Order: sequence, then structure tokens, then C-alpha cells
Amino acid sequence: MSDDIRARVTELLPQIRQDLEDLVRIESVSADPARASEVQRSAEAVAELFRAEGFASVDIVSADGGAPAVIAHKPGPEGAPTVLLYAHHDVQPENDHAEWDSPPFEPTERGDRLYGRGAADDKAGIAAHLGALRVHGDDLPVSVTMFIEGEEEVGSDSLPALLAEHQEALRADVIVIADSGNWDIGEPALTTSLRGLVRVDVEVRTLTHAVHSGMWGGLVPDAIMTLTKLLSSLYDDEGALTIEGLHSQPAADVDYPEERLRAESGVAPGVEWVGRGPVVERLWTQPALTITGLDAPKVDGASNTLTAAARAKLSLRVAPGDTTTNALACLTEHLEKHVPWGAALTVTTVDTGEATQIDATGPAYDAARAAFTEAWDGTAPVDMGVGGSIPFIAEFLEAFPEASVLVTGVEDPDTRAHGANEGLHLAEFEKVVLAEAFLLRNLAAM
Repeated sequence: MSDDIRARVTELLPQIRQDLEDLVRIESVSADPARASEVQRSAEAVAELFRAEGFASVDIVSADGGAPAVIAHKPGPEGAPTVLLYAHHDVQPENDHAEWDSPPFEPTERGDRLYGRGAADDKAGIAAHLGALRVHGDDLPVSVTMFIEGEEEVGSDSLPALLAEHQEALRADVIVIADSGNWDIGEPALTTSLRGLVRVDVEVRTLTHAVHSGMWGGLVPDAIMTLTKLLSSLYDDEGALTIEGLHSQPAADVDYPEERLRAESGVAPGVEWVGRGPVVERLWTQPALTITGLDAPKVDGASNTLTAAARAKLSLRVAPGDTTTNALACLTEHLEKHVPWGAALTVTTVDTGEATQIDATGPAYDAARAAFTEAWDGTAPVDMGVGGSIPFIAEFLEAFPEASVLVTGVEDPDTRAHGANEGLHLAEFEKVVLAEAFLLRNLAAM
């Protein structure tokens, strides 16, 4: 049977790729209100693909004014497990077209990759699900529910309402979330942890209005020196966080070679790493804080004045096992304790998203590991952490606590999701489709 599945994937791959390319051509940028009609068109195209596969029900739904999602169901044998297959059809903005080597919404093959916005994240997730279903055709070994979201790239704000409103339709024994990646080309992975996120805007004020720097400098602290001193207090000399009370934990025992780290991170020559501990812990299971924006006078045209107020946006990645409530409290307490010279401090929460820690044991995970190992010709999957945040996974775990949640994906270290020249490694994509076809077969035995 394994050989039959392999042969079927090879046979179906050209059409799967064609369907993926058609989806990539739709500019479903959920962050752009001007392209809301494209997001709608994308949902309709996805729904039509499911109808063509003979799904018993296909619905385009939304909640709380959110973007359109697609829910579809295809029954399997009586008594077989139900598997929910998740992906999202919205994509990130393409930003400056000049940074792309080919038009972002025209899928283009160069070398071993297919380039285009959404070619990997996450329209390839949709295509992989469809490919696995087509392999089995009308002999589907399990019942399948498809849930293709339309606003993942803008935070999935309406997802809790969708899960609540359609809970019975989405209830499943196993949930496969195809929105992550693999450890490397030729090395598959199951994502078992993701960091959470706390974002805040921090403002310090030292003056009611700007004043002459010559007349008052040396006595009155300006807001920029105050803010930089406050921000410096967040790190020690090695670049490790000094915020007390944040949680961290060990990561999987995985080697991340120095050359690969430097190539994939884009770090400039000669720059040293920050923090302490194993590399994968610093990336996956320790908290990290990034200063992502500053509001202060521009250098060009700056006058000789003491700045009255300055702001910074802080992005705190929360380690698995911690909560956003605790992390926000620890960060706020640190800022209040360390703001210098009696400056007025304002901390405004922008948004939060919980970390995820998955107990990747049990029959569903055994079935997945066996499927991945078979698809990658004997290479077992790595249990991988992800330093970024996918808060909706925690929402799935909360909504369906009895389900086994498998986080898989089509990306690899050079996918460049969210950036220019996003690309899908075509040979790895074939293995992803093959692995999911094996997985559906294996889950039938649960």
C-alpha cells in the first residue's frame, strides 16, 4: 500500500502544484482593507476546490466581522476517527516589489523552489491537505473536516468566536495544523512548543515641553537619555534579560551548527550572539525581548532642544510554560522599578498571545512520527520548538482539550516567509504531501 500511495502522489503532484499556483495569484492580503475582495475571492476559490473533491458540506463563514474562513466536511468509514486539517488562505503584505526577484503574486520556479507570496505560508498548507485527500479519493480512511482560516496573518482576532460558533462542526479526534516548518531540507519535524507574545508601548516624559539644550542641558534629563537608560536596564552585559520572574525551560537536544545559524539569521559578520545557554533554548524556550520601534526626533533636522517625551515598542516573547499575564506583570514591574530620575512612565499593552507547550505523546503522535519517517525514507522527525508565536494553537488546545494537536508545516529554514522572495522547496513539498497521506492512513488504526 505504501508504494501505491507514493505512486499516487507522484501522479497527482502536477495538478496539486497548479492549484497552489492559482491560489498564489490571488492577492489575499488580510492586512490591507483595499484587498478585502481578494480575501473573499481566495475563500471562494478554496471552497470550490473542496466542492470538486466531493465534500458533503462546504461553507464560507465569518464571525465578529472577521475575514472569511472555509469549513468543509467529508465523511470516512463508520466509526473512523475525525481529523481536522487546518491551514490559512490569507497572506502577508508583499511590501516593496523591488526587493522581489520575480513578481510576488506570479508563482515562479527558480532552481528547486517555487517563489511567490503565500507559496509556502500558508497556501502550500492548503495544497498539502488537498493532495493527501486526493491520494485516498473516495476511499478516505478517516473522516476529514477542513478549516481554512482567513485572518491568521493579522492575529486571528475572530478565531475564538469561530471556534465557539462552529464547535460541533469542528470537533475532531486529531487536529493537524499545517502552519509551521521542518528542521531542515531532508529532516522533518513536529513542532511541540512555541513562544507567546506580549507587546507594549513604553513612554517616558521628563518635561512639559521641549527646552533649549544649552540653557538646561546638564541639569534636566531629556526623554531620550531617560528612555535609553531604561531600555538598557532590561539586559545585562551579555545581552541576557534581567527581568525577574519570567519562566524558561530546557529545549530539545538538537544541534544548531554555527555556520547554519549565521547563514539563516542574516547576522552581520563579526556580530556576537547575545544571551546564555544552549542556542536552541535561547531561540525556543527562553524569553526574549526586542525593541521594535522608537518615537523620537529624527536626526535630520533635529534642533538643539531637550526632548520632552519619547516612546518605544517592546516585543517580549514568552517562554513555553509561562503566561502572558505573568510576563506582562514582570515586565511592567521592572520598568516601573528602573525608570530613572523620577520620569513619568506610561506602559500601554498592545496585544498578547499565549505560548504553547504540547505533550507530543500518544497514538496520534506515534502515527505522525511513523508517517514522517516513512515519507522521508527513514529519517525520523525532530521535536522542534519555534521562537515565534502562533497564539491560535493555544486557542485550539483550549477549545478541544481531548483532541491530539499535531503542528506540522511546509516551510524550511530558507523559506523566507513574510519576507521578499518567499519560496517553497518543491522536493520537500512532495514529501509533506506524502507524509500527510501516510498519516491519514495511520490514524485510521487509532
